[in-house]
Amino acid sequence: MSGPLDGVRLVELAGLGPAPFAGMMLADAGADIVRIDRYDKAAYPPITEPHVDLMNRGRRSVAVDLKNPVGVELVLRLIDGADGLMEGFRPGVAERLGLGPDVCLARNPKLAYGRMTGWGQDGPLADTAGHDIDYISIAGALDPIGRAGEAPVPPLNLVGDFGGGGMLLAFGMVSAILSARQTGKGQVIDAAMVDGAASLLTMTFTMRSAGIWHDARGTNMLDTGAHFYEVYETSDGRYFSVGAIEPQFYAELIRLLGLEDEELPHQMDREQWPAMKRRFAEVFATRSRDEWAGVFDGSDACAAPVLGVGEATEHPHNKVRGTFTEVAGVVQPAPSPRFLGTPGAIRRPPPNPGQHGDEALADWGLTTAEIEELRSAAAIR
Repeated sequence: MSGPLDGVRLVELAGLGPAPFAGMMLADAGADIVRIDRYDKAAYPPITEPHVDLMNRGRRSVAVDLKNPVGVELVLRLIDGADGLMEGFRPGVAERLGLGPDVCLARNPKLAYGRMTGWGQDGPLADTAGHDIDYISIAGALDPIGRAGEAPVPPLNLVGDFGGGGMLLAFGMVSAILSARQTGKGQVIDAAMVDGAASLLTMTFTMRSAGIWHDARGTNMLDTGAHFYEVYETSDGRYFSVGAIEPQFYAELIRLLGLEDEELPHQMDREQWPAMKRRFAEVFATRSRDEWAGVFDGSDACAAPVLGVGEATEHPHNKVRGTFTEVAGVVQPAPSPRFLGTPGAIRRPPPNPGQHGDEALADWGLTTAEIEELRSAAAIR
């Protein structure tokens, strides 16, 4: 296996959601990651079938008792030879385990210490519970998502957990590792979902400062206010998306909708957007989703059928690109982005807790006798 991160070694303290997603991205890109799972989560005898959580793919798992000093010392020994560590605990938890950044950086001054939280390591909300919907609310990212006169619509947990969280943690880890290789100094990466979600709003802030963004939900070009950036129901109860922003693409959209002979208002006449949305809705309702897909196929009208999660895997473009793949009988998104010179890969399916204890620890420098001592001390399972 290759990948641009081949040779990078990371320790991941098992968590939920965005931190494992960051680990997945880094593993897909070639990093060798040992995932430290909870001792009491490991089954005996070990389960060899792939775990259900696809975000854990590509790693090897060692089940460690972090309440056992011998287990903590094992993790510190792994950190000695690692480029980075990632944890997704509330602030202060890693410190109480004896695995805080001060301890770890004292042992390995080049370590990239990644911390994934919702609120960050400080601030009035740092010690409170939360989820994606809370973080994006405070960041200002939830309020604009929705239609005029309706409540905001949570965009799954894509914006906070994964876009603003896991992806930025992965970016932070790579950046800190590169910095450490140049300077010899490691550092802490404070990746907070509230910060990341706010960062994703940079274009919105650009438009707002330019006076072309209205704070009223569903009144702007990109928030379903405009008729040319909207989703329309088709005759079979399915949906078709339209995103024809540029004039030449809008002209193609109008032509393929069969409206080029009608006297229509200017595309950017905001007062006419509601009426144009009604007109577009009437037209889209005359054919099925797949019929419209045939009309727009290969055009520059920036219009596409809205596919379900299961349907997306069968779309011809996705199949040619290999956007989805199958590993151990499970269809899942393929590694992204693509590196044409050093392609990444899914090295192995998701591990069960403790599944690769002996193998991973041996690869990271422990002898068979040392591994047996750890097991006798109930530090690993």
